[in-house]
Amino acid sequence: MNRALYTLLLHLALPLIALRLYLRGRQAPAYRQRIAERFAFQLPPLKRGGFWVHAVSVGESIAAAPMIRALRERHPELPITVTCMTPTGSERIRALFGDQVQHCYLPYDLPWAAARFLDRLQPKLAVIMETELWPNHIHQCARRGIPTVLANARLSEKSARGYARFKGLTRPMLAEMSWIAAQTEAEAERFRQLGARPECVSVTGSIKFDLTIDPELKPRAQALRSSWGAEKRPVWIAASTHAGEDEIILAAHRQLLAEHSDSLLVLVPRHPERFEAVHVLCQREGFATVRRSSGSAVGEGIQVLLGDTMGELLFLYALADVAFVGGSLVPAGGHNLLEPAALGVPVLSGPHLFNFLEIAAQLRGAGALVVVADCEALARQLRQILNETEELQRMGSAGLVVLRANQGALARLLGGVERLLAK
Repeated sequence: MNRALYTLLLHLALPLIALRLYLRGRQAPAYRQRIAERFAFQLPPLKRGGFWVHAVSVGESIAAAPMIRALRERHPELPITVTCMTPTGSERIRALFGDQVQHCYLPYDLPWAAARFLDRLQPKLAVIMETELWPNHIHQCARRGIPTVLANARLSEKSARGYARFKGLTRPMLAEMSWIAAQTEAEAERFRQLGARPECVSVTGSIKFDLTIDPELKPRAQALRSSWGAEKRPVWIAASTHAGEDEIILAAHRQLLAEHSDSLLVLVPRHPERFEAVHVLCQREGFATVRRSSGSAVGEGIQVLLGDTMGELLFLYALADVAFVGGSLVPAGGHNLLEPAALGVPVLSGPHLFNFLEIAAQLRGAGALVVVADCEALARQLRQILNETEELQRMGSAGLVVLRANQGALARLLGGVERLLAK
C-alpha cells in the first residue's frame, strides 16, 4: 500500500468514522463535540510559528508534560500547540496546562485537513509522542520544511510486523522524519529496519523515567488518609482499569477482606465514561462504596473508594500502600508503571505489558514489580506484601532506584530538539 491508496481508503472510511464518533458519543457525549476540529474547520484562535506537540491521549499527554514545561521555559517567546485525539486527552491537557498552551484536536490524516491545519499553525517544529504515525501529516510537514520529531518513540515487535506489511506506506513516511528519539536500542533498530534513515535514529531512553513528584503530594495524601482515620488500614489502589478487569479486582478485594476486614480499595477506571458503570458494579457486588467526586469522608465502614475524578491519579497513588496498574489483566498493553514506583509504592500488574516491556523488565529485575495472572494470584500477593512491612518497604525502595538510574532522557531529547530548531 502506498500513500495514495491509503488516502483513498481513508476517504472511503469516513462514513464508518462518523458512525464510530456517534457510537462513542452515546457513552461519552464529548465525542460529539468539536467534530469540525477533526477536519481542520472551526479551529480555535492559534498563534503561529511555535512548537506543535501531538499527544494522542492521556498517557502521552502526561509523558509530554515535562518536555512541554521545559520548552516553555527555554522559549517563552514561542507558542506551544498541543493536539490530541480523545476527549479524555483534551481534558488532561487543559488540566495540566490551562491557557499556557494552545490546544485543539488533531485533524484526521486527510491530506487537505493536514494541509489546512499546518497552514493555519505554521509551526517551526513538530514533536509527535511515542508511536502516533500519520503518513499525510508527516508528508505535509516535510513538504513545508517543518522538522518532525518522534519523541519517546516505542515500537514493539508486533507493531513492527504490522508496519512491515505496508512497506510502500511505512518506508517513505519514516524516511521523512527528521529525528526518531527511541526509548531502547531494540526499538531504534526496528525503526531502521522499517525505513528510517539510520543517521536520524538515536536512543534517548524513556522520558517517563524523568517523572517529577511534587514534594507536597505525599504529605497531602497522608493528611487526607489521617482525616479518615485510615493510617493503619491496609489501602491498595487498582488504577487505569479496563472493562473486564474490575470484576477480577473486586473479587481479589473480597478475598483480602476475609483476612484484613478493614482493607480499603481505591478503584480508578481508565475512561470517564465507565465511572457510572463501575460504581453500579461495586454496589451490585455488595461493597460499601463512595465516589471520590462526592467529597465524602471515607469512614471505617467504606470498602471501596471509586476514583471518578480527573487529574488526581498521582494523588490517589500516594494514598495507597500497594498499587495495581490496570490494562494488564486484559490485552490492552498495560499503563504507566513508573507513576506508583516514583512514589515508593510497590507495584503489581497483570501479564499483558506489551506497551511497557522494557520498563516492566527493569522493575521486575529489581524486585519492584510483581506480575499476577488472575484474581487468586493478585489476592495472594496483596496479602503477602501487606503482611510484611519489610517487603513493602523493599519493593518501594527498589522502584525508586530503577527510576533514578534511568533518568536523563528528557535532557537528551531537549538537546536534540534544540539542534533541530537551530537549523
